[in-house]
Amino acid sequence: MRLTILLSAVFLWSCNRTPKIPTKPVVYADSLKPEVTVAKNLTISEIIQQRKLRRNRIHLVVDKSDKKLMVYYKDELLKTFHVVLGSDELNDKLQEGDRMTPEGKFTIKQKYPHAKWKKFMWIDYPTRESWHKHRKAKRTGSIAENAKIGGEVGIHGVPAGCDHYIDDKINWTLGCISLRNKDVEEIYQAIEEGTTIFIRK
Repeated sequence: MRLTILLSAVFLWSCNRTPKIPTKPVVYADSLKPEVTVAKNLTISEIIQQRKLRRNRIHLVVDKSDKKLMVYYKDELLKTFHVVLGSDELNDKLQEGDRMTPEGKFTIKQKYPHAKWKKFMWIDYPTRESWHKHRKAKRTGSIAENAKIGGEVGIHGVPAGCDHYIDDKINWTLGCISLRNKDVEEIYQAIEEGTTIFIRK
């Protein structure tokens, strides 16, 4: 009888506990599968074609701390690329001109060739969450009351002959994510407008 009461109490306690909210979405968990070896010799498009993957299940993760862009299929890491960012590399974008790369969940709203930076994949910053952070920063005095939120943030290459910006980890953008031109071309060919991108510290 005592054992039954004890087990009942433990069950009720466990059911009523507030679940621990993960600090990062599941997509960022360490348990994600490691990078597939085949990706080292194939482009993302070739992997998609060879394995008959659905392009609409591809998503991107940018880790600002590690300066990496990772391409996932569902929860499987397909390939990793080196990136550089805005000159204030680790803070979240709050306003126009702060040279910060925004954080959060975004989608690729448009992609097109770019005369200076090979290709441009435009993300849908500012989102509703971006506006929330912008207005909160005004209320707390972190930014000026007349500050604008900004826009035109995306993923792009580098000026011709400047791949060393990436190799030397030079954060040269105004807040965009920049890759070597061959890398941005590879990603551009593999993703669609509407692809999700998570940007985190």
